[in-house]
Amino acid sequence: MDAFMMIQRKKLTIFTDAKDNILVNELKKIIGCIIKVAPANQQLYYKDEIMDETKTLSECGLNSTIAKAQSPATIGLALKMENGEFEPLEMVPYSLPPELPYVMKNQETNGQEPPM
Repeated sequence: MDAFMMIQRKKLTIFTDAKDNILVNELKKIIGCIIKVAPANQQLYYKDEIMDETKTLSECGLNSTIAKAQSPATIGLALKMENGEFEPLEMVPYSLPPELPYVMKNQETNGQEPPM
């Protein structure tokens, strides 16, 4: 089955899906084609733990029941720096929209006036 993932590094976000029986290294190859970075220079994190590239996605806990299209699993991406070490994992959170104005809140309740 397909596992849907949201891969984040700093302000970069990649949405992708893959079969849950592929190796993590294969996922790195998919990411590498998108960002032009070799799999050996990538480090993936799921739930704050480094993903073992010799395991399948499902062995790492990613499967179609957890990583759905409407709620993809979040995977962190760190790249190797010039000194040979991996950068610290950094995922910039999305901004939150401002609260809806009172007038627009009425539209959410199907145009019904709030009780007075």
